[in-house]
Order: sequence, then structure tokens, then C-alpha cells
Amino acid sequence: MAFSPCRLLHLVRRHRTLATAASSSRAVAVFWDLDNKPPNTIPPYDAAVRLHLAAASFGPLRFSVAYANHHAFRHLPAPVRAARAERRAADHLEAAKPSRVPSYLCRVCGRRFFAHAKLVNHFRQIHEREQEKRLRRIDSVTGGRRVRLVAALSLKMEKYKKAARELLTPEVGYGLADELRRAGVVVRTVDDRPEAADRALREHMVETMDRGKVGCLVLVSDDSGFLGVMREARMRCLKTVVVGDEGDGALKRYADSALSWKDVVSGKAKKEAASAVGRWKDRDLLKKLEWRHMPEEEEGESDIFDDDSDAGDEEDGCLGLVGERDKKPWWKLNSDSNDLH
Repeated sequence: MAFSPCRLLHLVRRHRTLATAASSSRAVAVFWDLDNKPPNTIPPYDAAVRLHLAAASFGPLRFSVAYANHHAFRHLPAPVRAARAERRAADHLEAAKPSRVPSYLCRVCGRRFFAHAKLVNHFRQIHEREQEKRLRRIDSVTGGRRVRLVAALSLKMEKYKKAARELLTPEVGYGLADELRRAGVVVRTVDDRPEAADRALREHMVETMDRGKVGCLVLVSDDSGFLGVMREARMRCLKTVVVGDEGDGALKRYADSALSWKDVVSGKAKKEAASAVGRWKDRDLLKKLEWRHMPEEEEGESDIFDDDSDAGDEEDGCLGLVGERDKKPWWKLNSDSNDLH
């Protein structure tokens, strides 16, 4: 059967629309309250990656966003402070008693050093200055020359970034925003006012629900102030997941599924998410198959049957089988009466 080009174009667009709607009903969006749930126990990049793996078990991950004020990015958690104190103590010991074996390797040029402090000084004096020169060269050109220059220097710049991430200490905080962005999280900073991050996060969640692009919301927080948004998501038939540390918090009781932040960090939450999706599918299937009692329809059906029976009685007589004029029993036929006469 041949179709016209306009008909084919219409079918293709309709197929794309249905496919987009099906994918949107399963898509997942992650909303992270960094003020309430910062990644203190493990590095931020690892925490974001494991959170994304757990969220992807509920469906395809559409986006992930985190909100916090400036204080969250300047604050140093206790594990980070302890690690930096240990590093400084080790540097003092190496300066007093230098090692005879060069055990520290520069990840950029391959040179080896006897002390960690020597490696840091070498990296700052040589490779950090080289990186600044590369950035100035890129900023000095535009257009196609800029694209070609970035392509030529991309390998060296990426190599420098990896080495600097392991070696240099961030000037502010512990690199929380940069590490989260590297993991694919959209980081947004709000003003240092009370409840500013919560307010911005709630507005973003409502805007996402209005657009209808996702079918599941993952909230990383223990703040009960998000109960109104979770209630709104349930009214719109969206699945809700809460990630937090409180065992029986208000948010977890109201959500469709709840995960522990410890399980997310350890990687155990992926199995729990898969089992939760299985329960959701079974529940949706039972809702489609369940029988619902509708008294209005039954009353209508009974009235119809009553009307039919009354009509039959009026037409056929008392039982609808014998007329009013013919009073003989129904088992006697007309032929029997004729034979008697």
C-alpha cells in the first residue's frame, strides 16, 4: 500500500511524538539539596556518580541539579580537614628525613622527586605557568583559529587537569562545585539567605512537573519542607524517590520509594531501586486489571431488563408465552384439540 509523502511525514512525526511521550513517562530527574545533604564521607565526584547510577535504575536519567549557598562550597568537612592535616605532617617528616628513593612521580612530565613538597613546587612553577600560557593563547584568538588551537592543546590541558586535581589543594573549599560538574551535575548557587536553596529547588521541581518531561523525581534531602512538592507530584501521578539518612522521616513515608544515603554511597541502592521498579510495574498492572464496583451502571442495567419483561408481559400475556384469549395449558397444542372434535 503506497502512501503519499505528506502522509508518510505525518506518520513519522506521530511516531516521534509517541516515542517522546513514552520516554518522558520513564525519565528521571535528580534534585540535590547540598545544604542538607553534602557529600562529606566520600569525594564529591564519586558520590555524584553513585547517585546517578542509583537514579538510572528507575529510568533514563534526564538531568541532575544541585542547589546550595556560598557557604556550602567554602565549608571544609571534617574528613577533608583531617586528610590535609595528615598531608602537612607527612611533608614535615619528609623535609626532616628525606627519602633515598624518589617515590613521587609528576603525572605531566614524568619526573620523580624525593619529597611531596618538592613535587608540588615543581608543578606550580612549571606546569601551572604553562597552563596559564595556554589559556592566554586561546583567549587571544577567535573563530576557526580558536577551534583549531583548542583541539591541538586539548590533550595537554586534560592531562594537566587530571594531575592538578590529585596534587593541588583548592584555594576555596575542597572543589565541591568543580567535582560535581565533572560528574554531570548542574550546580546552582543561591544567596546566603535562610531557605534560599530550598525555595529555588522547590520552584525548579514545580517547573519540571509543569513541562511534563519526566515521570520520576529523585529528591536528595531530609528536609520536611519539601512535603508540599512531593504531594503535588503524587497528585500529578509522578513517581517520587527520597534519598536521605533519616530512617523513618516524613519525606520517606510520603514518597513511593526511599533510599538510604549510605546505601547510595556504598552502591547497594541500585538493587533496591530495581526491586522498587518491579513493585511499581506490578502495582500498575493490578490497577489496570482490578474490578471496580459501579452501582450506577448496575441500576441502569436492571431498569433495562425490567422494561423488557414488562413489555413482554403486556404483549404475550401473564407469562409472556400464553395470550390472554388462549387460556388452555401451554403443553396442549392446537392439533390435540382438533383431534378431539
